[in-house]
Amino acid sequence: MVDAVKATEVAINLLWCVPGKVGGSEQYLTRQLAGLCGHSEFALHAYVPQGFIAAHGELADVVHMNEMSSTAHNRAARIMFENTWLNARTKSAQLVHHGGGTLPLRGNNNTLLTVHDVQYLTYPEYFSSVRLRYLQAMMPRSVKRARAIAVPSTYVRGVLMEQFSLPGEKIHVVRHGVEALVRSEENIARVRSKYGLDNVEYFIYPAMTHPHKNHAFLVNLLAGPWKNRSEHLVFIGSAGRAHEELLALVAQLGLSHRVHIVGRVEGSERDAFVAGARALLFPSQYEGFGAPLIEAMSLGVPVVCANTASLPEVAGDAAVVLPLTLDAWSDVPNMIDNTSAVLVQRGHERVQYFSLAESGNDLATTYESMLK
Repeated sequence: MVDAVKATEVAINLLWCVPGKVGGSEQYLTRQLAGLCGHSEFALHAYVPQGFIAAHGELADVVHMNEMSSTAHNRAARIMFENTWLNARTKSAQLVHHGGGTLPLRGNNNTLLTVHDVQYLTYPEYFSSVRLRYLQAMMPRSVKRARAIAVPSTYVRGVLMEQFSLPGEKIHVVRHGVEALVRSEENIARVRSKYGLDNVEYFIYPAMTHPHKNHAFLVNLLAGPWKNRSEHLVFIGSAGRAHEELLALVAQLGLSHRVHIVGRVEGSERDAFVAGARALLFPSQYEGFGAPLIEAMSLGVPVVCANTASLPEVAGDAAVVLPLTLDAWSDVPNMIDNTSAVLVQRGHERVQYFSLAESGNDLATTYESMLK
């Protein structure tokens, strides 16, 4: 642990970060904090929901974690805790970093706000009426009040500048950090056997089944342009708001034998699923970043993604980037055959830009700019 007497105290609000329930934003923030290992100039104090410490023991040597007695599954309860329990504990901090996209109504004024995305502006139909009204009320006042804002991509930075008339110097791009992943043929074989995928060529899509993740697009490819091909689809990730619709579509099209909806898997199993795939397919309609692209590249797996939101920026020249039409994706299997070696090589090079250390350095630089 860092020496809290000599270091600058930074309080980090992670009360919103319920493990396994908030999608990629959980990995984004926890990996950034892991990337701060060695930055002894900061004394990091994270305020987390019940269960967070058990889920993220890897942060124990970097961050002092203060766990509240509630899981914070309920938004109203979490807001109450932010304005009372959290506020009382962070008043004296030299900097408070709120990682969940909005600021509490009360609290320390020297605040850094992480905004992961502003999907609600582009796809309001994918949000419940309660959640949409909350974001419409809270987001404008939060980005105005925050002293500085951290975002995962220049795409999100540009949207914030345009939609909320914010000056560019207020918004800092803090890139996503990805651990160096190791491909294990033994783990791949174990996962294939466990999930009935022996001798099956498959494409992988690791994403919660939310509407914007667009799983149905890939299912429709199997039913249409890829009808006579042999490849399967494997979906890994927690059940989201479009889960039941996805199950119904797969059943309606008679594709249960070719679409494997596995659910959430952890750690080495998740890596093995990705590493064993012919390619990672990512047809998401909206991403503030898109970490699975970089994770697949780290494992030596070719990537094909949509040309939406931040994905072209993240992919660079290390992926096949296509518009979201069935025609554009109809020849993807042959594209992979013809470009796999080049994509894998470019992917290994691309990954170096998104290391944990680089992510941590971006965040440290942002902190330092706010403490001058």
